[in-house]
Amino acid sequence: MGLYLCVFGAGDGDDELDGVEVGSYGDFGRLREAVAEHLEPAGWGSRFPVLMNHVDNDGEWTPAEAVELEKEMQTIDAELAKLPPQPLPTGWQIEVAKEFDLVPTALNECFFDVNGDSVFERITDLCRLSAREGVPIVFQ
Repeated sequence: MGLYLCVFGAGDGDDELDGVEVGSYGDFGRLREAVAEHLEPAGWGSRFPVLMNHVDNDGEWTPAEAVELEKEMQTIDAELAKLPPQPLPTGWQIEVAKEFDLVPTALNECFFDVNGDSVFERITDLCRLSAREGVPIVFQ
């Protein structure tokens, strides 16, 4: 099952403004595990509570949480950029990496969406959109 994060326009809720196909829930978990292992020495959610303490399969991030999440994503991206890459998991990531000629040189580059775009940049974009439009980022 895949995890799709999206922002809908205000109103009837059917007008999708933007979204990102993160991959599977396991892929999202792998990202959060890397954050916990490398960037949260005081424990899960100690530095990045908006990302880490949200249930990964339901709900939403409010516009106020999106403002905080944007800051978290930028910090995580910058700090993981200083660490060596890890092997990509077997599956769609290897296929996408081949398709888009992606060769991660740092740990942050090991996390991309199904289109080969940085998950950190794409979620940051959703955060900005959420805050600007005053609507949540929805987990689907």
